[in-house]
Amino acid sequence: MPELFGTNGVRGIPNEDLTPDLVMNLTKSLSTYIGRGEIAIATDTRLSGEMLKGAAVSGIVSCGLDVIDLGTVPSPCLQYYVGKTDADSGVIVTASHNPPEYNGIKFVDSEGVEYPESELEEMESIYREKKYLKSEWYEAGEYRKDGNGNAIKMYKDAIKEVVDKKAIEEFSPTVVVDPGNGAGCFVTPHLLRELGCKVIGLNSHPDGMFPVRDPEPVPENLDEFGSVVKAVNADLGVAHDGDADRAVFADDRGRVHLGDVSLALFFRDAVEDHTSKKEIDGCKVVTPVSSGNKVADTVKECGAEITWTQVGSTVVARKMMELGDVCACGGEENGGVIFPDFQYCRDGALTAARMVEMLAKDGRTMSEMVDELPTYESVKTKIEIDNKEKVMDEVMERVEARSKEWQDVSYIDGVKAFLEDGWFLIRPSGTEPVVRIFTEASTEGKANKIASDARSIVEEAIESLR
Repeated sequence: MPELFGTNGVRGIPNEDLTPDLVMNLTKSLSTYIGRGEIAIATDTRLSGEMLKGAAVSGIVSCGLDVIDLGTVPSPCLQYYVGKTDADSGVIVTASHNPPEYNGIKFVDSEGVEYPESELEEMESIYREKKYLKSEWYEAGEYRKDGNGNAIKMYKDAIKEVVDKKAIEEFSPTVVVDPGNGAGCFVTPHLLRELGCKVIGLNSHPDGMFPVRDPEPVPENLDEFGSVVKAVNADLGVAHDGDADRAVFADDRGRVHLGDVSLALFFRDAVEDHTSKKEIDGCKVVTPVSSGNKVADTVKECGAEITWTQVGSTVVARKMMELGDVCACGGEENGGVIFPDFQYCRDGALTAARMVEMLAKDGRTMSEMVDELPTYESVKTKIEIDNKEKVMDEVMERVEARSKEWQDVSYIDGVKAFLEDGWFLIRPSGTEPVVRIFTEASTEGKANKIASDARSIVEEAIESLR
């Protein structure tokens, strides 16, 4: 990875490691790199968003480029706007699923797709050398606001065009929507109502303190959400992260599922639809090595192939673009799904709409569909450390020394070891000072045992560096 940009941009705590000066110079680097035109900018609901957006705008206009400010919108909304208008690039001020004290900045190209590593490295080179464009006082860029919410309307209207609105209206489901006080407040509840759903809002007002739950939509943060879905007899519940590029679901029984469950359902649906409509040989889906056997088995049963990648939505999206028409769908096990017939980025609102559409057309409840999937138990944990790169070097050495204990070992991203009754993945986070551990097995007990063993490897690596 480039030194500054992780798997989802540059993140940190504002006024500590993510300063206005840093943000301004990063947008100067972007502006110098593209050299012309207009850049769209938006924030999520974080309290530091306006401060950092102001710094970002200053950097852009000082280089002579123009800015269109979309306000507070979901990341995929900005990405759709950039891809469908004359904007030459996009800047999103967001820390996505990170805690409220964090913020971040990420860049997207003229197609609305996050820049690949090679181009980010060129921007970092400009940043290090401080060779920025500099406009004369009379040539500074122009700043304007998207004051009428045009970007949100364009985005919602486009989603309504690619789903079966009639089927959803006839189904008329009750859906609990929990945007978690993030940017999804401005889109998903309204979109689903416009599609014919009965919507019950939860945490659906913007609040950058995220007062009720952490922005990351994982089961441990969504107990209340699941309880509400069950209490009101809803057909479905959908929860977002801070910038609504991810969607996690609760079924009609109030069970909150990890993202691999919905990913398996979407992959199956996309493969079936793809093979019935496309006159091409083969069908593939794309997902990182952090996805597990629930996804792999489901795809295999459908007769499709998985292309495995490193963790990170940008890597998945770029691989999907490379595969072209043969690719039916892509996504991560964290609730981020990419639908190539709409745009090449994770899209929480579209994911919510397509889940409702799937239920409307299938006729079964979500709980029935979930219970038909292969059964595996997953455990996710993380260890906070400052020197994650050095720790990972030690982890690699320890796993390599013990590789004969396991059936296979993959080094696509971090290290993934395949055991007879499960697997574990140890990798450094691209956005936080942590090492993440993913495990999966046929039973909860086995998954916990594998997780404990994998954690011991990381702890031993940490101890060896002291």
